[in-house]
Amino acid sequence: MQTKSAFVAIVGRPNVGKSSLLNCLVGEKVAIVTDKPQTTRTRITGVLTDKETQYVFIDTPGLHKPKTRLSDYMNRQVNESVADVDVALLLTEPVGEITNAEKELVKSFQNTGIPALLLVNKIDLLEQKEEMLTKIAAFSQLFQFDAVIPISVLQRDGVDIVMQELARYAEEAPHFFPDDTLTDQPERVIAAEIIREKLLLHMRDEIPHGTAVTIERMKERTDSGKEIIDLEAVIYCERDNHKGMIIGKGGAMLKKIATDARLELEDFLEIKVNLQCWVKVKEDWRNREGYIRNFGFQ
Repeated sequence: MQTKSAFVAIVGRPNVGKSSLLNCLVGEKVAIVTDKPQTTRTRITGVLTDKETQYVFIDTPGLHKPKTRLSDYMNRQVNESVADVDVALLLTEPVGEITNAEKELVKSFQNTGIPALLLVNKIDLLEQKEEMLTKIAAFSQLFQFDAVIPISVLQRDGVDIVMQELARYAEEAPHFFPDDTLTDQPERVIAAEIIREKLLLHMRDEIPHGTAVTIERMKERTDSGKEIIDLEAVIYCERDNHKGMIIGKGGAMLKKIATDARLELEDFLEIKVNLQCWVKVKEDWRNREGYIRNFGFQ
């Protein structure tokens, strides 16, 4: 059997559903999802092998106006991802003006010469589907997309059409990952991201974006004949008052975050997890190259 492969970048401005689309396409949760912008900080690879064809999806941070060195890093991830794929999926919402970030992405398609599909997400929120025609027409004046596909990731409406279109870009090549691979992320990275997701879901807007999570210890052991993983995580924040908020009164908030993360980790790893979390302060770490590298943003 002749194998095929296609590398696909998923791009767009923050909070348009890129990570949700990745999870939907792969069929499993490999990227954290919240309703807060800039949830994704680095490139995340999801892999789907469908018979002879392997699709390698690259979920990217939302392109945005950088305010910190970490933001600069995130934007570089987007530009580097677009330069090295077979096709790009540009996600946008069905109404509203085209943003400067979206115009920059279209310009990157023009500069690199890669083909792109325009995916108009969240059509389930429209009262009249005709409302999206103005947005589609505006994008069509900027770039000749190979296809325009209205979708609802939430309802999985139109996702099968996206996969049918992507099959055109698969070329004869070896599979770059084992056929049962879902992501190239190590388990430690996935564990840290799941904890950060719970931070984003439970904390006020200004706090979680200044946090990072590292896994200091991850070791499997046997206890009374049952397998268990001991996980020790450190949550870093930028201010002492943020540390107090993350811990909460009597440790209640930290316990809630850790419990939610532990339950999801047990489901993902299919093993009992003993999770312990600590909170430390690293002031202004998002503007300090050493900390950015130490937290895995390279």
